[in-house]
Amino acid sequence: MERLLLTVALISYNEEDRIEDVLKAVKDIASEIIVLDSGSTDRTVEIAKEYGAKVYIEDWKGYRDQKNSLIKKCTQEWVLFLDCDEVPSEELKRSIIRELKNPTADGYFINRKTIYLGKILNYAFQPDWKLRLVKRSANPRWEGGNIHEYLVIDGKVLKIKGDLFHYSFRSIYDHFSKVLNYSRLSADDMYRRGKKFHIHNLLINPVSAFTKVYLVKRGFLDGIRGFVVALSTAFYTFLKYIFLWEKSTKGKSIE
Repeated sequence: MERLLLTVALISYNEEDRIEDVLKAVKDIASEIIVLDSGSTDRTVEIAKEYGAKVYIEDWKGYRDQKNSLIKKCTQEWVLFLDCDEVPSEELKRSIIRELKNPTADGYFINRKTIYLGKILNYAFQPDWKLRLVKRSANPRWEGGNIHEYLVIDGKVLKIKGDLFHYSFRSIYDHFSKVLNYSRLSADDMYRRGKKFHIHNLLINPVSAFTKVYLVKRGFLDGIRGFVVALSTAFYTFLKYIFLWEKSTKGKSIE
């Protein structure tokens, strides 16, 4: 494959077991790889440098602000934002080459497919379109809270063929540890935005979240993996509202 006027940009923290797969997948198409690390204590930085990445180290500022700092370090005409647990498929790489040779938009949505406990989830979490490939001149910026951040640009956006494989959870323990952490961060964001706790959110929303993933999106066709994912979504929803209730009651950050 040929290298493009493309920066692949990542944030990292202790990702030595995963970052190499990402870098290996993009090294032949990217003219520049930028890694913004937040103080890894493992071999993450060393591995990134082995693949020719420019590595910067900054204190953690939250997902949104960390990724906005990352944007400022990119120098190529196009930027592909990836997480350290996301690997582009060969079809996606071919699509990126084709589109960047003759662009028809200023940004492209990519469908992300989760690999959960060794298998692709074809129903739960699907579709999962994310704006990740953008022209640097289109003023890309990350908005939203410091969790559930999202990328926006000024310009035309289209969808692109090919999948982004998302190896999001190392194990069930890792999965539910992240659910606990992300629900807490979501509660912090809701509290800062002035969101009020209501008991019906705690009773109805988790059931609605499970139903959407397991029945509406047909997560049951993913077998036991689909059931676990639907259950974790309900658990996440329950936790973020109970954390919001706790914050509203105490009037201070959960620590």
